[in-house]
Amino acid sequence: MKLRILEILKEKGKTKYWLYNQLGLSYQNFNRIVNNETSSIKFENLKNICDILECTPNDLFDVYHKKE
Repeated sequence: MKLRILEILKEKGKTKYWLYNQLGLSYQNFNRIVNNETSSIKFENLKNICDILECTPNDLFDVYHKKE
């Protein structure tokens, strides 16, 4: 699964720095999430990202295709 945070920020004309200030996470954790370098994300952080970016969790994730 891949988060589309950077793409959504670009669509909305916002920067990573703007989102970082809004979220209040440590820079290390924030950077891992935004750059898809994490294997998990807390529901609270997911909700906050959705609230700030005014999107749904479905908007945040790239289309997932099951490997056959």
